[in-house]
Amino acid sequence: MIETSLVILAAGMGSRYGGLKQIDPVGPHGELLIEYSIVDALSVGIEHIAFVIQQSQEETFRSILGTKIANRCRVSFVHQELADLPAGFSCPPERQKPWGTGHAVLSCRHVVHGPFAVINADDFYGRASYAALAEHLERADGARPAYALVGFDLKKTVTEHGTVSRGICRVGDNGQLLGIDERTKVGMQDGSLVFWDEAGKSHGLPESSVASMNMWAFPPSFMDELAGKFVDFQSSPATDRLRDEFFLPGAVGDLTAADKAAVRVLPTSAAWMGVTYRKDLARVREGIQRLIERGVYPSELWADQL
Repeated sequence: MIETSLVILAAGMGSRYGGLKQIDPVGPHGELLIEYSIVDALSVGIEHIAFVIQQSQEETFRSILGTKIANRCRVSFVHQELADLPAGFSCPPERQKPWGTGHAVLSCRHVVHGPFAVINADDFYGRASYAALAEHLERADGARPAYALVGFDLKKTVTEHGTVSRGICRVGDNGQLLGIDERTKVGMQDGSLVFWDEAGKSHGLPESSVASMNMWAFPPSFMDELAGKFVDFQSSPATDRLRDEFFLPGAVGDLTAADKAAVRVLPTSAAWMGVTYRKDLARVREGIQRLIERGVYPSELWADQL
């Protein structure tokens, strides 16, 4: 039987937030945001959780999360290491930052062997989003690799506490992803969606804009394709191996441009919540409490999961 996995990207420290935001509690009994994602994933049939973390974080993640989910699914803790490179390459001694989200997913190649989804540890995606991914993975056939990306209403993903980085999706009439425009400063200006360019000039964005919040679904073959793109990244003369990162959306974009895959954008009715700035925590806690009051989650999250 083929196992379906969820890869959780949890190695980032959160520079805008100022600390390890993944372990700040948001639930009434100290639950972390990622715990709600795990419960949602298990509810749609995910059988394996792979956390991508820094080696220094493993003891913390095991003590907080390991005992809660160890008897409910297979659990892996994967370290994103600078030295984890293709044969023939070595990490420059001066390099300090991780190699990026594409490399983080590739770090799981030894523990993920079937179809899999990818999420961020510090984002809340909602149960409907996991259901959409699960349905896509069940229907995917092997004729042509079919990737999927859950698309969120951009306006619902910004914060009043500052600007955010967002991938703005270009979607075709058939629901296929045509491309993602990375905008590093997105926010509201006089009640309208805008992004600011490097010169500080604002540009309007359509109210119907769709955002990628890094919630993906991939077939098993994607790992090999991703490994090939990472070799290309490492060997390219244009790559600054001290600073450049290998991003997951970029690798997917290259594969679709080469007609090696197609990406379907899955709309969701779920409301996204996330923590970019420390002040966002209060809003997320209020959102979780409203979901508890509506009966989506129990007050004590794991009480009904035994």
